[in-house]
Amino acid sequence: MAIAGLAREANNDGSAAAPKRWVLCTLALAGLAAAGTSFALALTSDHVNEPGLQAALMDWIMLPYILAGLVAWHRRPESRFGPLMVVAGFAMFLSTFAWANKALPFTIGQAFDLLPAVLFLHVSLAFPSGRIEQPLERALVATGYVFAFGLEIVGLLLGGFGPDNLLEVVSEPAAAHTLLQVQLVTISACCLIGVGVLAARRRGAGRPLRRSIALLVDAFALGLVMIAWLFITGAFDGPGFETLRRATFVVIGLAPAAFLAGLLDARLARSALGDLLLEMRAQPAPADLRDALARALRDPSLELAYWLPDYGSWADVEGREVQPPGDDGRRATTYIDRDGARMAALVHDASLNDEPELLGAVSAAAGIALENARLHAELAARLDELRGSRVRVIEAGQRERQRLERNLHDGAQQRLVALSLELTMLKKLVDADPEASSRIERAREEIALSLQELRDIARGLHPAVVSGHGLAVAVESLAARAPVPVTLDVELEDRLPEPIEVAAYYLISESLANIGKHAQASAASVEVSRTNGHVVIEIVDDGIGGADTEAGSGLRGLADRVEALDGRLRVWTPRGQGTRVRAEIPCA
Repeated sequence: MAIAGLAREANNDGSAAAPKRWVLCTLALAGLAAAGTSFALALTSDHVNEPGLQAALMDWIMLPYILAGLVAWHRRPESRFGPLMVVAGFAMFLSTFAWANKALPFTIGQAFDLLPAVLFLHVSLAFPSGRIEQPLERALVATGYVFAFGLEIVGLLLGGFGPDNLLEVVSEPAAAHTLLQVQLVTISACCLIGVGVLAARRRGAGRPLRRSIALLVDAFALGLVMIAWLFITGAFDGPGFETLRRATFVVIGLAPAAFLAGLLDARLARSALGDLLLEMRAQPAPADLRDALARALRDPSLELAYWLPDYGSWADVEGREVQPPGDDGRRATTYIDRDGARMAALVHDASLNDEPELLGAVSAAAGIALENARLHAELAARLDELRGSRVRVIEAGQRERQRLERNLHDGAQQRLVALSLELTMLKKLVDADPEASSRIERAREEIALSLQELRDIARGLHPAVVSGHGLAVAVESLAARAPVPVTLDVELEDRLPEPIEVAAYYLISESLANIGKHAQASAASVEVSRTNGHVVIEIVDDGIGGADTEAGSGLRGLADRVEALDGRLRVWTPRGQGTRVRAEIPCA
């Protein structure tokens, strides 16, 4: 903006310096003078109805835009939003020249008559940075300026707007009227599309906006709707035009009021620092720290990220990797250091950049809590890494077990079966020799015993029945070989993921083996069900209880297998009341 360029210079670091105080004061006085001038033009005009009300409504928009823009410019000089609001206010003043009784100011005012509506669209889409980044938004604003100012000049050239028009070249009032209708309809369409852009921003923001920012965005959207309604009504001579225009002026003036309310909200947020200090003394849990900071900053969209130097990445409080976004006009990132080292980042609404003192105070007050939360995030990341390593180890072991089981089945077992058949044929040849026949029979029995032992070993290495037929069939085979009678209750409609089926099989197999070795039980039960996204496996016996769950039972290894799948294994074994083993494994 030209005003911004004249009034400020760059700092040594390249950032924009705050505007000079005398510039702000001069512009404020100019705004007051403009308000007084517009009032005088209205009261002395011979073609303005209800001049006092018209001038009051105009000043209701003009002064708040100029004053709120000066405040925004002073507080955030690197943003173009403040100067843009100031320009919108003074453009509104220029449009009041159309009330003048003299031809020259009337012509100037008429040329600027529709421009404030497009400037309001520009302000709405440029909040909060003052820049329009998206091609669609740029096209909307450019179209609005062409139709509001460029075609307005064309209308003046065609002889529209009465005898005081100094730009008249030809007298074609009908063509000028048609052109005005096209202007009004097109600007209305631009405003309605602008409302859609604002709605898309709200929806795409994810978390709720700051309350004051949401109020300002809603004021922008409502103002654009009212402008579109007013222009459509004016284009086609609809009823109630004057009443609608007054209502539109009132609504448009709400936007700077909402902006100033946001500044007040930020000042009130400073008083929340005392409450934040009290909360920090109570040492909130890392998961609650974000909520405490969000309340202090009055920004429900606040997000926290922690720097993990050992990993060279950012993480949330759960240790999951995240990437703080760069400043994009709507979201901003404030980095927090401690003892010269990067510690955390606050990802917040960009409007909080207007309150650097508040951000600094909140960051300092929460310094220790943020460091604790960072350590918590680092621990969570390490645990997640450990969990992943354990899963990989178990998966690698499982693959090796499958390979060994397959080699035993396809190699040693097949050779023993072939050898047993060979001895059977040999026995037929030596039936006449009782001693030789007896020795061959004993050899066949030894081979059969060895073959059964190999099958047991292979089954222990990897339960092929699980891969081939599923957990339900595999559990039935375990129950059939169990040392005590087993009651089964397996409620599974579909196959489970193989890692879960294998873990459940080993859990049931080891538990039934423990019952046979230690429990002195007369019966046992096995239940497998799928509830609330979890597979639940429960084994219960009526034995003596009091089992040592740490030594000799093998349950520690089973617990590792269950926990590697993010599950949980619990054992109840009161003396004289049997043992109950229960595992819960997530299964989406």
